[in-house]
Amino acid sequence: MEDAEKGSQQHPDSVPEVGEDAVTSVGPSSAPPAMTEEERQELQEELVKVEDEILTLSQVLAAKEKQLVDIKRKLGITPLNELKQNFTKTWQEVTTSTAYRRTSETLSQASLKATAAFTNVGSAITKKLEDVRNAPTFKSFEEKVETLKTKMSPSASTSNPGEQDSATTESLLSQPEGSPTQEIN
Repeated sequence: MEDAEKGSQQHPDSVPEVGEDAVTSVGPSSAPPAMTEEERQELQEELVKVEDEILTLSQVLAAKEKQLVDIKRKLGITPLNELKQNFTKTWQEVTTSTAYRRTSETLSQASLKATAAFTNVGSAITKKLEDVRNAPTFKSFEEKVETLKTKMSPSASTSNPGEQDSATTESLLSQPEGSPTQEIN
């Protein structure tokens, strides 16, 4: 120990080694305060006692940690289960927070407003398509297509082919396939 004190006095800026004894790493930078040999002996004994207590506590802690692992293993508690429990607990804390509730309410209101807006847009488009369909220009176009279809389609039978084609064409044109009015109603 005296060698260590002499070494630290000769090299005051040296860095203590990892794991170096507490006595040698704390070496005084100046002359130690005046103490009697009896006080020095008491401090040395106390130092040994504290080091022993630290060692004992480290061993007890290691034993308790091993016991903890054994108990968790017997209970079936795995690290994955612990992670799930922590996640569940955290999620519950988040969902009960004021900020989460406010955000949830705001998003709910925004969703209702968006739904109403989409409904209004859909209604407006449906009305506009009905207006276009009822417009004189569209009616004229519809009649021309019907006439063209009648002239181009071959007759299915020889008895009154005009009546059959006219009825079929009218039913097809009066309710076009995939029209918006069919989907909404």
